[in-house]
Amino acid sequence: MPVTDVSHDLAARTLTIVADFAAPPKRIWEVYADPRQLERVWGPPTYPATFVDHDLAPGGRTNYYMTSPEGERYYGYWEVVSVDEPFGFTFDDGFALDEQFTKNTDLPVSSNVVTFVEHDGGTRATYVGTYASAEALQAVLDMGIVEGSSAAINQIDELVAG
Repeated sequence: MPVTDVSHDLAARTLTIVADFAAPPKRIWEVYADPRQLERVWGPPTYPATFVDHDLAPGGRTNYYMTSPEGERYYGYWEVVSVDEPFGFTFDDGFALDEQFTKNTDLPVSSNVVTFVEHDGGTRATYVGTYASAEALQAVLDMGIVEGSSAAINQIDELVAG
């Protein structure tokens, strides 16, 4: 399993996930840069993602939805802040209300820093999400973000091996 560590700090309002992959940073970067590859790993296996728009550039926006086993769609977006290809990117990740990707201001938004560094012949990826408040972080923890994100990230090994 690629995910090697998960921690959260309510005082700092952060959720950190660390994963190790048997592929170079450039290959892991390609997973996030290509929406068709990203669709295969962004959601947990039972909630596959569909990326409608994907602009992984500073100021860019990515719109996606995940589909439940019952066919319900859950909408989300990224607003890309910075890009350091192939070593990472930063973005704000939020929930959307509908297929127009209208921001859902009732649910938390996280500011995310994703980094890819060479490690033991492969890549160590670190995902750090920061929330506006401890309550916002607790809300997504209660929604199952740790389990869902871990299941999603753990799909990357199979994708890059194929």
